[in-house]
Amino acid sequence: MLKEFQEFISKGNVMDLAVGVIIGAAFGKIVDSLVNDIIMPIVGAIFGGLDFNNYFFGLSAAVTATSLADAKKQGAVFAYGSFITVVLNFIILAFIIFLMVKAVNNLRRRLEAEKPAPAAAPPPADVALLTEIRDLLAKR
Repeated sequence: MLKEFQEFISKGNVMDLAVGVIIGAAFGKIVDSLVNDIIMPIVGAIFGGLDFNNYFFGLSAAVTATSLADAKKQGAVFAYGSFITVVLNFIILAFIIFLMVKAVNNLRRRLEAEKPAPAAAPPPADVALLTEIRDLLAKR
C-alpha cells in the first residue's frame, strides 16, 4: 500500500495539481487584498464613504453594535456587506483567470500557426511499386 501511495504521489499530475493549488491560494490572497484594500475603499468613497464590510443587520434584538466585529460578539448577524465583497472578489478573480487562459490560448494558436507543416511521409514500398507500374502502363 505504501508503494502504491508513492507511485500515486510521484505522478506528474498530482505534483502539478499541488503546485496549482498552492499558487492559486497565494493568488487568491493577492486578489483578496486588491478587493479589500484598493477597490472596496474606492467604491465606498463613491457611495459616501461607506464600508461594505460593515453592512449587516442583527438577527436578534441583542445586536446593537455599529461595526460587524462588535455585532458578531453580541449575537447572530446577517453580514450582507461581507458577501458583496466576496462576490466582487470572485468576479475579479474569475476575470483575471479568464484573461490568463485567453492569453495562453492565443499563444498556443500563434505557435501552432508558426509551425511548418509536416512533410508528407513517403509511401510504402508496395504503393510506390504499384504507382510506378501504373505510370509505365499509362505510357504504352
